[in-house]
Amino acid sequence: MVRFKKSLAGLALLAAAFAAPQAGAECHGLNLLDLMPAAKREAITASADAQPFPRGNFWQAERDGDRITLIGTYHLDDPRHAATVDRFAPEIAAATTLLVEAGPEEEKALQQHIGRDPSVMVITDGPMLNQILKPETWDHLAEAARARGVPPFMAAKFRPWYITVLLAVPPCAIEAMADPNGLDQRLIDSAAASGIPVRALEPYDTVFSIFGAMSEADQIAMIEQTLAMEDSITDFSETLADAYFDGDGRLMWELMRHMSYDAPGYTREQVDAEMAVLEELLMNSRNRAWIPVIEEAAAQGPVVAAFGALHLSGEEGVLNLLQRNGWTVTPLTEAQ
Repeated sequence: MVRFKKSLAGLALLAAAFAAPQAGAECHGLNLLDLMPAAKREAITASADAQPFPRGNFWQAERDGDRITLIGTYHLDDPRHAATVDRFAPEIAAATTLLVEAGPEEEKALQQHIGRDPSVMVITDGPMLNQILKPETWDHLAEAARARGVPPFMAAKFRPWYITVLLAVPPCAIEAMADPNGLDQRLIDSAAASGIPVRALEPYDTVFSIFGAMSEADQIAMIEQTLAMEDSITDFSETLADAYFDGDGRLMWELMRHMSYDAPGYTREQVDAEMAVLEELLMNSRNRAWIPVIEEAAAQGPVVAAFGALHLSGEEGVLNLLQRNGWTVTPLTEAQ
């Protein structure tokens, strides 16, 4: 099992980064970076800029006549996505394939899997969360779940990782989760309108493998850390969206790192070591698995690959991996 003994604050924030939607009309968050002293913002920016390809959501890679259009996505709904879809509709219409993290077939397979085996998401045997958690933690969790429209008796049955993802959604935005319309889905719709096939970059059950690598103790600690940031989750959501639409996706990873530095009892070395483990588990290992899928598709003709923007940057990010394989990688203009 993967062990995360110290920087679970970073893991909780990471759950928020992947799951928390942009605060909509009912949500009014603040940008956490704007609230920081200038020196701290500069340190976070410097950490981001030290990584390969830290900025930019849209890229093109070319090698021996093959071409890949790469779109770093923000998974949840935002009206600003319309400009991006318009910007890349011609590339999608001219592509042989649109590659995404999970396409319609994978979504269907995931739902069928859950129907066959609900235990992947809910506790079907043994003690439930209200029996596992400390009483004060359970009381806090029950209140947070109730604020999101989930009765405590139901929340008690959720797997720890799943309740953490739920808690990463601000109460004011929970209804938006019922009808997700993020950039990924909009691009899939664009491909369907042009008759372009959609393929997945990875198996539908990847999410179960990711969280299956964590022990129950680590998942419980993740709940505790996510609850600790309950009062700032709307602000974090706002900060995430602002960073994405500014083309500064890597900034969010480094913000998580520096917030973890401030957690009591953690050394910078411990945080850095465990953030490296998290990056390997949640991003790098997947990035490496995606490269042959992308390259094989590109060998058949122009391809568009769309996936979470955090996967673009870093030593083991998709862009750097492609460059190591001989691809020429160039930025494309941001959608207006």
